[in-house]
Amino acid sequence: MSGYSLFRTALLAKCIPAHVKTGLCVNNVVHRIPVCGYAKKVATKGKGKGMAREELKGPEVCKDTARLTTHAVGVNIFKQGEDPKLKSPEEYPEWLYQIKLGPVTSLHDREPDSWEYWKRLRKESIWRHNRLHKGKKL
Repeated sequence: MSGYSLFRTALLAKCIPAHVKTGLCVNNVVHRIPVCGYAKKVATKGKGKGMAREELKGPEVCKDTARLTTHAVGVNIFKQGEDPKLKSPEEYPEWLYQIKLGPVTSLHDREPDSWEYWKRLRKESIWRHNRLHKGKKL
């Protein structure tokens, strides 16, 4: 578009000396200039350069040993209410104590015919593919 308007301006500039009294060519040149009209930026309230930022605070850390041994501190997700009390180990289901909390076993430690092996193999191949193509343009 800009190349076209420059070409048009050069052609119309030739006709200015011939038709000085009419001014027709000058008006055509003005209407052919491309204009970028961006939207007006909205002013933000309360976030200026001189304003102090509010620092985010983390959750309060409970240091009371009696409460830590009798309650599940930090489990309550509601603003109101208390943390639930801990029960005796016999009241909890058996599967709760069979959950693996350690590091994930590697692919070589799993049996090749199991479902977990193939799921982990697929996940690691996706990770490998993503690492290889990281930073490459399509």
